[in-house]
Amino acid sequence: MDLVKIELSEKEMPTRWYNVTPDMPVPMSPPLHPGTLQPVGPDDLAPLFPMSLIMQEVSQDRYIDIPEELQQIFRMWRPSPLFRAHRLEKALDTPAKIYYKYEGGSPAGSHKLNTAVAQAFYNKQEGIARLTTETGAGQWGSALALGCQFFGLELKVYMVKVSYHQKPYRRILMETWGAGVVASPSQDTNAGRQVLAQDAENPGSLGTAISEAVEDAATHEDTHYSLGSVLNHVLLHQTVIGQEARLQMEKAGDYPDIIVGCIGGGSNFAGLLLPFIPDKVSGKNVRIICAEPEACPSLTKGLYRYDFGDTVGLTPLLKMYTLGHTFTPPRIHAGGLRYHGMAPIICHLYDQKLIEATAVHQNATFEAAVSFARSEGIVPAPEPAHALRVAMDEALKCRESGEKKTILVGLSGHGHFDLGAYEEYLSGNLPDYSYPWELVEEALTHVPQVPEK
Repeated sequence: MDLVKIELSEKEMPTRWYNVTPDMPVPMSPPLHPGTLQPVGPDDLAPLFPMSLIMQEVSQDRYIDIPEELQQIFRMWRPSPLFRAHRLEKALDTPAKIYYKYEGGSPAGSHKLNTAVAQAFYNKQEGIARLTTETGAGQWGSALALGCQFFGLELKVYMVKVSYHQKPYRRILMETWGAGVVASPSQDTNAGRQVLAQDAENPGSLGTAISEAVEDAATHEDTHYSLGSVLNHVLLHQTVIGQEARLQMEKAGDYPDIIVGCIGGGSNFAGLLLPFIPDKVSGKNVRIICAEPEACPSLTKGLYRYDFGDTVGLTPLLKMYTLGHTFTPPRIHAGGLRYHGMAPIICHLYDQKLIEATAVHQNATFEAAVSFARSEGIVPAPEPAHALRVAMDEALKCRESGEKKTILVGLSGHGHFDLGAYEEYLSGNLPDYSYPWELVEEALTHVPQVPEK
């Protein structure tokens, strides 16, 4: 019988997070203090994060135990299913086998809850009463709202303004779970007021929202900041996805020739791919492809430089592929992918040529999303629809060549709150946009100058 759904029991759920840094062939560049240009130490991060998360951020241990209290909560939605996309394969008339790891069954509807619950847990342990965060499409904000609700923490979310208006039901979901939500840039912080003074109609960006959330946390003693992507400890928490996928592929008697995921900050993609990196490093012939929007092409058009993680310049400098921290993204619907940079781990792997990157347009992305929905039934969020586009293109290449490749794709969440974007696509009103080189070059003139060692 051809399996459709490959499932694991709760007893097979990962009990440790996988840390890729000890397995990197070349060490990563450390975060730098913007004032001294020296590596950032734990004390520099202590005003924003609990020490337990800081230690995970800099850990060189290959595995880190998941506390039993967290494992108990994770069992609400983990292990997540791996699906064989038989109906999509038939629709594409491809000899390729397509599997997708589906994270949309979590209460928050995406993979983001895997780290949201963990971050709320560790902050609660340290006696923190309140968290601040940013959110683009609202998936991270809603996940952290639920995580904070589980542990009795107050939460304020700075939601990128264009998404605040595009996705009102995400805001309502956050508020239902007890969070306060404001459109960013806002009048609530100096950072927000500074951006609005320059452009009163500024649509917002993840960089600006991060600036506001960091400032809020730094100016309240009972408050810490929580980030939904980019940082090492966030990617660490997501590796339950790839660990499960490896075991599920074994149960299916298969192994991927190609792994595809979408990238914005990098957490979903990293969660799926990182547990496969030791195989890649040891010579396994597996292609790992990250898919990003043409409108925000941080890997495919950005430069590998030290840059701020936020717009105003409140964060440490991170070595990453960046479009420049002053980047203001166009109003594309994949709000979770509108970030000027990328997770340093992802950037390091890309620089070492262990992974590939490609950029796709909105219309091609939604075409793939609709095809997937009509064959597999799940309406994907716009973010992972980019990965579906690339995975389907690889499957179509197999149709032309006759190769029977195995493709594993990350489906990080459902698109039930994104039907407005689908309406625009179906009515023919969705524009394509390529972020121009000249804007990248202009933004990079504002990037800090850090001497190469």
